[in-house]
Amino acid sequence: MSSNGSAVGQLLWSGPLCVGWRRDQEGAVYHLATCLLLLGFMGGSGVYGCFYLFGFLGTGYLCCVLWGWFDACGLDIVLWSVLLATACVLQLAHLVYRLREDTLPEEFELFYKTLCLPLQVPLPAYKEIIRCCEEQVLTLATEQTYAVEGETPIDRLSLLLSGRVRVSQDGQFLHYIFPYQFMDSPEWESLHPSAEGVFQVTLTAETECSYISWPRKSLHLLLAKERYISRLFSALLGYDISEKLYALNDKLFAKFGLRFDIRLPSLYHVLGPAAPDAGPESQKDDKDVPSRTPLQSYSQVMSRGRAPLAPTLTPEL
Repeated sequence: MSSNGSAVGQLLWSGPLCVGWRRDQEGAVYHLATCLLLLGFMGGSGVYGCFYLFGFLGTGYLCCVLWGWFDACGLDIVLWSVLLATACVLQLAHLVYRLREDTLPEEFELFYKTLCLPLQVPLPAYKEIIRCCEEQVLTLATEQTYAVEGETPIDRLSLLLSGRVRVSQDGQFLHYIFPYQFMDSPEWESLHPSAEGVFQVTLTAETECSYISWPRKSLHLLLAKERYISRLFSALLGYDISEKLYALNDKLFAKFGLRFDIRLPSLYHVLGPAAPDAGPESQKDDKDVPSRTPLQSYSQVMSRGRAPLAPTLTPEL
């Protein structure tokens, strides 16, 4: 080890010295290349920082090529500069390709920023969700029905992107669905994956609407395969159902002055259907109950004891 250190010291201190310094200075191209390289090495991190870094480095190495060809007249300088400049150009091309690959359509970009980004959902997981709905945005014209009570099968899950949808049952208005709310979350939660059913409410577009829809079978397969996405949908659906129940509860309070605890199964008896064989006594009790609207899809969720509040999500990277 000491012999190697002495050899390096001898090479540094006992090597050939410069006999004389050049009187003429390097041209402007050399100094420009040095300044560009200095600016390039001051680049930051991230995608745009890499664009800054390799952009200035590539331009600086191109100036080195010109300097080595016209002023220094050194083949090694030209070859090394060409190699380094090519590496920077290839890196820039790779960054552009990655940036175009990660670009999402406007509707899905806004969907990600509104719902998924606050929950810190990783972009690869979000792309799996979008791929499940085939990256299609569907539309509803004004007064067009999305689902008809007692007729439309529950075979999908949809999220409203724009517009407003009216929910009614037996001609009675229940509540509205606004952008970035699920259109059929109670129906989705009320059925097991292997069960079949039909809508208990009618959904009608009050304005021109756009939405995305996941086929029931494909989404169940995705949720069974991806645990994190399953937890994400459980949180979003639970929060969405709780918002709908609170909206119905506020409606009952505004009409009858009574407010119910949506966490209790007793809400089923208020929102659920009346028994078909009810006698006179039950008919008398009905006068004391503020509403008998048969919201079976909502009440079934609550009667099964599902907690509507969303849990905290931790991304599994």
